[in-house]
Amino acid sequence: MSADEVVLGFDFGTTNSLASVVVGGELITFLDNEQPIPSVVSFEGGKVEVGRKAHDKLTSAGLGVQGSTVRSPKSLLGKDELIIDGVRRDPVQMVEHVLHHVREFVLQTKTGRGLKMERVVATIPVNMEGRRRGLLRQAFRQAGMSVVQFVHEPLAALYGYLRSSENTEDLIKRYNGKLLLVFDWGGGTLDLTLCRVLDGLLVQVANDGTDEVGGDVFDDELRNEVERRSRAEQRVGAEVDPMPDARKRLLHECERAKIRLSDRNTWNVYVDPYYQSDDQADLQVNLSREDLQSIVGHLVRKGVARIERLLEREGYSTASVELCLATGGMVNMPLVKNRLDELFGPGRVHVSRRSASAIAEGAAWVAHDKARLHLAKNVELALARNSYMPLLTAGLEMPLEREHRRERFSLYCVDPSDGFGKFSLVSPHRPGPRVLPDDKRRPLQNIVVKVDAKAQPFRERLELEVVVNEDLILKAEAWSLNQKGRAEAEIHDLEFALATPSARSGWIRSGLMGQDSVSGSIGEPGDLVMRSNLASREDPSLVPGEVMYRINPSYFRVERDPPKVQDEERLYYKPCAYCKRSSNDPLCQCATSEASRLQTVHASSREATGMASRRSP
Repeated sequence: MSADEVVLGFDFGTTNSLASVVVGGELITFLDNEQPIPSVVSFEGGKVEVGRKAHDKLTSAGLGVQGSTVRSPKSLLGKDELIIDGVRRDPVQMVEHVLHHVREFVLQTKTGRGLKMERVVATIPVNMEGRRRGLLRQAFRQAGMSVVQFVHEPLAALYGYLRSSENTEDLIKRYNGKLLLVFDWGGGTLDLTLCRVLDGLLVQVANDGTDEVGGDVFDDELRNEVERRSRAEQRVGAEVDPMPDARKRLLHECERAKIRLSDRNTWNVYVDPYYQSDDQADLQVNLSREDLQSIVGHLVRKGVARIERLLEREGYSTASVELCLATGGMVNMPLVKNRLDELFGPGRVHVSRRSASAIAEGAAWVAHDKARLHLAKNVELALARNSYMPLLTAGLEMPLEREHRRERFSLYCVDPSDGFGKFSLVSPHRPGPRVLPDDKRRPLQNIVVKVDAKAQPFRERLELEVVVNEDLILKAEAWSLNQKGRAEAEIHDLEFALATPSARSGWIRSGLMGQDSVSGSIGEPGDLVMRSNLASREDPSLVPGEVMYRINPSYFRVERDPPKVQDEERLYYKPCAYCKRSSNDPLCQCATSEASRLQTVHASSREATGMASRRSP
């Protein structure tokens, strides 16, 4: 790479966008008057305005199209073309305008002049699905930049926090083996990531995200309440409309009040004129910090409650979290900081002084260090008898731009009697390749393929192909060698590990395979789980007992000592020796006791022994 070529860290956010770069070991963040660049584009006739100029045209706090102005085209990625100002507009092109504007802004700065900025490490929300990632990559290309690697926003923030420390290695050693939470609350989304530091690896344990409590929602609720109070105090009825653009100005004042009340006790919200009355009355409401907290407190509680749900889901307590790293513009609110302190204690909560730029700066350090993403957890295929075959092993290096990882597997159908081959892709809760037999698995995706229902066990051959592409999306495709038709699935919520410069070699060097199948259990109570009917080898013990008895009754002769589990499966469907109903019939009460069940088993054994003796010479 030439001296003037750098890789940008690029945070294309829902509300604001920002770029950072590391040059000569120095971190540089490109701010517009100490502020990020608004992710807003405005169309008026043939003129396109982007950033702050477009932001000033907004009349509402909501995302999407407002007249000729679009707030966060990021939220529109994946949607069809929209009619804006009488012209069809492609959301990808809208995103391109914002990305190009940020790049041009960077190139015009004193630091940016003379630098070649055509490659980026771009951050994405944890729940961004595959098609939208591909469209975002396309928008970057159209804006003159190529995406070297995508990184989840909270993971980038954590990496930047550690790398920006005066003594990175000591901090990594301090947190080694510890559980860390990144709480990223911005204008559009709230993202949560649980991570663990393992020998210099930042390993994602679990993710969560929502767009229901972004900072823009706060602004909207505050504006509505301020107007309500103003009308009540000044006795202005609902029939009196605001002046043109008055609500836009009120929105800006409310956003300003939200920020100012982070370090002040009171703030006066003032818009003059506001109402279309005879005297063109103004709007003036004095807000205290307590007023702000009462208006938006329910949103804060709703957002913070997601932490507790995430920890509960993963089986952790708040005491298990060594560090809560709070980033994003919303964490500057005292109410948010206080709620985090209540959960974890002040000593374990770190509110980034540069919360608005933490993600872009983390991406810049990732780019500078050439840090590669690795798969944090195995991706496995559930097989018959609750065993699992690794498809992708934890530690696998994730593809960069224009790369992919591909593997193909040949399988057998142990029970085609219902006409379908069932592929269940799962992932262990435990990161790393060393998975214990009793580790819980999280269901990822199911694939169902048509097979010949009349075929004998193991006669139906199935194929499975898995591909991980440059957008960190796993695509799985399955098909039968005997039947026409294919089925596929896409998985976009994988967890990753990011190697810091101090990372020691270990399981990050693992490959695509390298493990025998292990036993375990899928999911938690309430999860939708599909029973697998697949096997990686021909083994009669994998066939359900009732199926084996139907095709080969002699398999269950006593002298052959059939596996206990198969014998019990056979007896489960065998008519009751007493009432002659199927033993799984709810009306059969004969087998409710262990004694009755054992009598049935002994009777069946005597029957089988008698058949054998009669056949003996």
